[in-house]
Amino acid sequence: MSRSHTSRSHRAVGRFKVASWSETLVTDIDGEGTTAGEAYFPKRGVTRTDNAYTYTGDIEGSSEVAYLIAYKPDAAPVLGMERFHGSIGGHEGSCVFQHIGSQDQGSVSGRLEVVPGMGTGGLEELRGEAELSIAGHSDEGYEIELHYDV
Repeated sequence: MSRSHTSRSHRAVGRFKVASWSETLVTDIDGEGTTAGEAYFPKRGVTRTDNAYTYTGDIEGSSEVAYLIAYKPDAAPVLGMERFHGSIGGHEGSCVFQHIGSQDQGSVSGRLEVVPGMGTGGLEELRGEAELSIAGHSDEGYEIELHYDV
């Protein structure tokens, strides 16, 4: 059972920016959707993304993440796994974050949790979580506040 972020002993605040984003179709339920650039977004279906993020602030580094994103008219699930390399609160190493959330047109909300047993270096024993709430696109990146123990 995960601990509430209020019981964590440390807090790291940072921003992350999308360094790259590649999205491909997994399944299209109705054969209806829209195309933006080279990407196709089904009205109802699932896509897979391969992305990279950069982090600044108390969380400094970069990551690779793969998402499975469902599309439907209302809130739809988003699942992801992210490998982070860098430092959190001055602790150097790498770790894996699990993303569980939902998205609709223009917004994403979710929870990010450190996957125990997948850290290296100073992040080997990292435990923690963050709540994410993103509305629309931002060239300035998105805030993240990680509550953690090492």
